[in-house]
Order: sequence, then C-alpha cells, then structure tokens
Amino acid sequence: MEKKDTNDLRQELMEAGDIDSYLRENQESFATAPVAGLLMEIYEQKNLSKAALARGAGMSEVHQVFAGRRNPSRDRLLCLCIGLSATVEETQKLLQYVGYAQLYPRNRRDAIVLYGLMHGQVLTEINDKLFEENEKTLF
Repeated sequence: MEKKDTNDLRQELMEAGDIDSYLRENQESFATAPVAGLLMEIYEQKNLSKAALARGAGMSEVHQVFAGRRNPSRDRLLCLCIGLSATVEETQKLLQYVGYAQLYPRNRRDAIVLYGLMHGQVLTEINDKLFEENEKTLF
C-alpha cells in the first residue's frame, strides 16, 4: 500500500462522508508510534541511570514509559527531555515523532522551556520561571 502524505489525508478528510470511515480507511497513516524506542536511543547516549533520569524529570513512571506501557503527555515528555539534558534538536524530534506540537519560540510558555533546554537548566529552574511568569508549569 502506498503511503499517503499529509495533503492527501487532508483532502480525504475534507471529502469524507463520515469520520468513522475516514478513520477506518486511514488507520495505518496515523502517527501513533510509541515514544519508548526513540527515547531509549537518546537515553543510551547519555551517561545517566534511570533513577537519575526519574529524579531529573520529576516523574516516577520512567520505567513504564521505557517499557512502552505508557506514552507520556507533551509536558511529561518535555520533563523527560529536560531530565535527559536532551538538546533542542533531540527534544523537537521526540515531540514530532509522537505527534505533539514542537516547541515554538513565539509561544511564551514554549519560549521559557526552550530557553531552559538551550541553557541546560534543570526542571525546577524551568518550572520556577514558568510559575513566576504565570504560565502552566510542566508538572
């Protein structure tokens, strides 16, 4: 089966008689990849234990994410990226891979997170700045 590009899918969606048939007919085209594989690739490049990652990411469910039993929300994925000291490029790739919006510097909240990633800030520093600026914290 030939892989459909985004424009093809958009056109089919506009022409669809009902959403159920569109979803059924295009099941293989949806971005539903589990994040565990790509996250593991980045993790293996870092000199970090999973316990240290869990502390740095402020989350206890790290093992469930790596085992593929849980897919983190966008904010929790950002916490993992911060805990991994991931680069902006690695973070953007992970976000895109699982179908989340990439960090956008025109968005005030995203700009704070991007700045933190670029400058190697830890999660508490980024969350403190988000709180100080009346933005939703990452957890």
